Amino acid sequence: EPDVTIVSGLKDMEVFEGDDVTFRCQVSHENARDVEWKLQDVALQNNEMNEISVEKGKIHTLTLRKVTEQDIGTITFRVGPHMSTA
Repeated sequence: EPDVTIVSGLKDMEVFEGDDVTFRCQVSHENARDVEWKLQDVALQNNEMNEISVEKGKIHTLTLRKVTEQDIGTITFRVGPHMSTA
């Protein structure tokens, strides 16, 4: 199985408190395994506040709902040994 790499990395975002924000990261292969999203080194799970999904098989998205000051920090997307941050 070929190594999955990051084709298009995360971009820094500025949002207002209470708004939603979506981060996108495109990978080289569909059905990538060993994928992880983090906020300030805390792994994120798919729930009512964090929507984690995959579009068109290769575009991994993270939507943070109704952000607060506590959500300020570094978002990290990791696939295998490759990482992108914003």
